[in-house]
Amino acid sequence: MAQALKEAAGICKTIMRNGFDAYVINTKLQKEALRGGEQEVDIATDMGFDELHKLFPGAEATGAMTEFATVRLGDAVFRFYPADTCDGSHPEEDVARLTPRLLKKFEESGDLPFHLACPYVPRARDAYEGFEDLGAGLIKLAGIPDETLRQDYLRAVRALRYSANYGLPIEENTWISILSGARRVLDYVSITDFMDEWRKVEAENMAAFVNLLYESMILHGLLPEIAAMARIRQMKNETEEESVFDHTLEVMRRYPEELPYDWYGVLACLFHDVGKLFTAEYFDDRWHFFQHHRVGAKVTRKLMTRLGFLPGEIDLVCFLVRHHMRFHFMMTDKGLRRFKVLDEYPRLIEMVRADIKARNGSYREFNQNLKLLQRTELPEEMLEPLLNGRQIMQHTGLKPGPAVGLIRDALLKAQIFGYVTSEAEAIEFVRKNHSKEMA
Repeated sequence: MAQALKEAAGICKTIMRNGFDAYVINTKLQKEALRGGEQEVDIATDMGFDELHKLFPGAEATGAMTEFATVRLGDAVFRFYPADTCDGSHPEEDVARLTPRLLKKFEESGDLPFHLACPYVPRARDAYEGFEDLGAGLIKLAGIPDETLRQDYLRAVRALRYSANYGLPIEENTWISILSGARRVLDYVSITDFMDEWRKVEAENMAAFVNLLYESMILHGLLPEIAAMARIRQMKNETEEESVFDHTLEVMRRYPEELPYDWYGVLACLFHDVGKLFTAEYFDDRWHFFQHHRVGAKVTRKLMTRLGFLPGEIDLVCFLVRHHMRFHFMMTDKGLRRFKVLDEYPRLIEMVRADIKARNGSYREFNQNLKLLQRTELPEEMLEPLLNGRQIMQHTGLKPGPAVGLIRDALLKAQIFGYVTSEAEAIEFVRKNHSKEMA
């Protein structure tokens, strides 16, 4: 082995003893290059320049996007490139096979091996690496889409995120690369990296992102329970039918109209009907989903645990799923008081509002509940008069009729304003009120 390669191996061992990775890039090819008399060796490492300079004080920063440092030892020059630290790349793309220096050298000589025609070349990473300029108005992988995606399958998820957040279409060849590579995305991209991308999706755009996950078949492997909702039918309203998945997407779109930027609220909308997959029953010529909210909360806990959410986040979303039906039905005063005690009741209200919008449904019960909800600010003793209709008739001698109702309403207003505070004062009030009416 050439002396320069032996020294390069020693440098790599020194770096690895200090807790970083390092390797000589394509040793076989570099050995051939060294026969030309040049004493240059390319090394890939995940060590930064500052740490490298501590080990090799003679290291010099280059400021280039490819090699970031050089070290000269005797007649040999060692060039350092950033190693691939991406967990989402295809195994064959993990190790650099060429550097710009080697690529140029073998292109000039015409001896570039055929299998290295599209090699992984190490370079510094940026947020949009692997993508064409988004200013063109579409999401497009750079170069040959299949090859670019192989270098980092997380780019598939990132492309979906860009498309959802920026409202841009995905270029056709890029899309087919994502679609054909969906299985590998699930194989090589960790849940942690996947969710890091998902969390960058704006609440207002999450419905579009989830729909792209579904269309690309990634959702089928990631959350098959959610994808399966596309095969469950339900009545949208009295005349129209829809899939539960389409309804879910529409609720996710509608929710931020009243509560913008509420990421967890939209996430709860994604899971709010997942229980229908496990509670569906067909009878009387239609599908029924009794207790889907209760079952759905349990399923949501399993799915969010699978996605790596924190316990507090899981508890919040499961709570919203568990209680999302409560405001759907016309509630009594006591029921509304119990509802308002719930910490997340504003979110629950907006989930119901979004659901009604998604169905083009009736607001009758919803508006009545909102109206009655204002009464919960009053103490319970202020909601009913101290004397009922029978007692009012007993103390005034009135017969059943509208006059009794008018006196009852007047008594309640007097209680609210603090003019009447006891039953004795209430009796005196209705008698005086009756006397005025008679006069």
